[in-house]
Amino acid sequence: MNSSITFAVSGACLLMALSTDVVRADESTIVLKPGDGLDIVEGNCAACHSLDLIQMNSPIQDEKGWTETVGKMVHVMGAPITEDDQKQIITYLSTNYSK
Repeated sequence: MNSSITFAVSGACLLMALSTDVVRADESTIVLKPGDGLDIVEGNCAACHSLDLIQMNSPIQDEKGWTETVGKMVHVMGAPITEDDQKQIITYLSTNYSK
């Protein structure tokens, strides 16, 4: 009886693991526009959230908006982004993802 339960639980765990891989395989990968500072954006922003937030917010953001957003990430959310990286992120986002 114990071996039947062990086999059933093992099978269920295997199915769950396989189904998780299928879900991940269906997710699209966010590819941001090439440009100066892209590596800084990917390295800092993706550490805390998906990069699709950049694309989703681009229709409503301008340089002032991106400056405020990056400031909020650093000062409110606690993102450990250096001052130099903040400037590069804002420049990249303003150049490539502004309304």
